[in-house]
Amino acid sequence: MKRALALLKYGEAVARTGWNGVFLYRVDAGNYTPHSDIAKKFWGDDELVPYGPYIAMKTADGAVVPWLASQTDILAEDWAVVNIKELKKCLMKN
Repeated sequence: MKRALALLKYGEAVARTGWNGVFLYRVDAGNYTPHSDIAKKFWGDDELVPYGPYIAMKTADGAVVPWLASQTDILAEDWAVVNIKELKKCLMKN
């Protein structure tokens, strides 16, 4: 996991062996347009919402969600860099 975190910090996508199209990537801190009613109520429609950096997961069904590590993931030693272009080609064939 230590190596996977270092790779994420350098802009690489990573995954565990057997994740089959699922991968993690780092989203940098930034200011984004509010999308939820709560955010719009708090920051206003014309303000930007400040986000801290986080790790996102592209799921098997194509959605992107914030990732929360399990103990199994933290202790795993089967992390690898994901070649996004090659993965996309593979997924497009199916």
